[in-house]
Amino acid sequence: MDRNQATGLILFAAVILIYSIFFAEGPEVPVQPEENQTTASVDPGQQESGMAEPIAVIPSPEEVSSALSARYGVLAVFAQGEEEFPTLENEKVKITFSSKGGTIQEVILKEFTGLNGEPLDLLSPERSQMDFKVETSRGEISLNDLYLKPTLTSEATDEGTRQILTFSGATESGALNLRYTLDEGKYEVQKEFTVDRYPGVFTGSEVTMSWVDQVKAHEKDLAESRRKTQINYYLSSGDYDNLGVSDDTETEVIAEPVKWIGFSQRFFTAGIIADSAFQSVALTQSTPADSSTVRTMQTELQIPFENGSYRLSYYFGPDSYKGLKKVTEGFEENVDMGYFFVSWVNKYIIVNLFAFLEKFFSNYGVIIILIVLIIKLALFPLTYKSYIGMAKMRVIKPEIDELKEKYGDDATKMQQEQMKLFSKLGVSPISGCLPLLLQMPFLFAMFFFFPNAIELRGESFLWAKDLSTYDEFIKLPFTIPFYGSHVSLFTLLMTVSQIAYTHFNNQLTTATGPMKNIGYIMPVMFMFVLNSYPAGLSFYYFVSNMVTFGQQALIKLFVDDDKIRKKVEESKIKNANKKKSKFQQKLEDAMKAAEANKKK
Repeated sequence: MDRNQATGLILFAAVILIYSIFFAEGPEVPVQPEENQTTASVDPGQQESGMAEPIAVIPSPEEVSSALSARYGVLAVFAQGEEEFPTLENEKVKITFSSKGGTIQEVILKEFTGLNGEPLDLLSPERSQMDFKVETSRGEISLNDLYLKPTLTSEATDEGTRQILTFSGATESGALNLRYTLDEGKYEVQKEFTVDRYPGVFTGSEVTMSWVDQVKAHEKDLAESRRKTQINYYLSSGDYDNLGVSDDTETEVIAEPVKWIGFSQRFFTAGIIADSAFQSVALTQSTPADSSTVRTMQTELQIPFENGSYRLSYYFGPDSYKGLKKVTEGFEENVDMGYFFVSWVNKYIIVNLFAFLEKFFSNYGVIIILIVLIIKLALFPLTYKSYIGMAKMRVIKPEIDELKEKYGDDATKMQQEQMKLFSKLGVSPISGCLPLLLQMPFLFAMFFFFPNAIELRGESFLWAKDLSTYDEFIKLPFTIPFYGSHVSLFTLLMTVSQIAYTHFNNQLTTATGPMKNIGYIMPVMFMFVLNSYPAGLSFYYFVSNMVTFGQQALIKLFVDDDKIRKKVEESKIKNANKKKSKFQQKLEDAMKAAEANKKK
């Protein structure tokens, strides 16, 4: 209580005291209430104005029982009780329940911390609510209104200890049982609800579940978190989809059966998985103005309620690709591995390589360096071919310049003569570019892998305190459009190294004019893009640039232009009497036809 509140209370008490001493009337004769008369609480202002309408009625115990009986029938005995909060717990997760409905109240992930170092609460009662409703002979009721008795037990399994939390209640007419199980070392919780007897009471064939979750901000960069937070779902037919990451409110009603739904954050997922399939699924997500909330997510769905029971399971845990793959079919889609043309690199190479190196190294900066070296070593043959291809184009530049002087005004003739020259000298103009294109999937794959790699969360390296977010080397007192209000040193190093590599590479190519300058512009553009991206990504690109620079410098030591020129001359002699290939002949014919049409 602050000073203003205390002062207000003292003044209020003084006014009441003065009124009671000087203005209150003498005691009235109390009126004996009639039998079964209810007692009402009436506002003093209403008394003075002659209004007798009560604003709060305190019913008698008999009336409470009759009201509950009318609403719940034989289940009324479960509609009142004392709320308890038992827990299921293993070394990874702690889940708190309420005995009122047996609902999940809170989920704590023990291995992770939140934004301010506090235990990471994936779900909390203030932000997440689940409700389960079912049709009965008295109409639709919420199972959350029923108090059940919790019992915690455990049993041994082949994989360790299984914790079992049972909520139960029984009358002469039947029994209700709600059972949760949590295995050692797992993030999945199995749920089973069973009705024993109660004939004619439960009339519905499905349970309607609604779940609202206001996702709490657990990461430093709210904008990046919102880019990676969305509702994912997987159809029983095997198709994956999501609601996207737009800031606008997104709503979707899914006509097909759904296998699972994931409230997926950047590094964590709270998911619900059907035993068979969910029906009539409606999904909604929106972005609030409150910076403490990443997104508000909501789903309403129907669970088959056959023979008085239903089953489902939850997943509350990290977005580890290998871990999610073990949960259920398609659940690994909660981790964004990129578009189809690069995702295979992450799924089948980088994830496994990362997991292998984690067994031997605990420093993730070192792991990133090793990944660069391994990939660059594997792709070295392509790098070598690319270098040789560019070198061949460089050594035949005098011949190309002669053609430009001779046929510079006739573009078609120039192209025809260039094709003849390339064929004669055994040089391909794309031999330097094609190997680089084959390396592009690895370059772009990292753009998706590092922002979603939970392994980097909270891991420091050099000056970067957390490789999963930007390294704020300098905090700016202002914001630069498209850049931000901080300076990432790893991004600067990446930019400088890329410019240096471009300068070195330009000495090896025959590119001129604007094409030559693009190599200097792109690194600066990427500096603006990557300044707020994870430090691990910028560090990877920096190390990759340095290793590539070293590889080309090493190749240059052993393969000089004289040797390449000698090979070109050998090809020239060898191909002196070589006939044109069918492809080359067709290309020349197409050029001649185009030139003829142009003249017409």
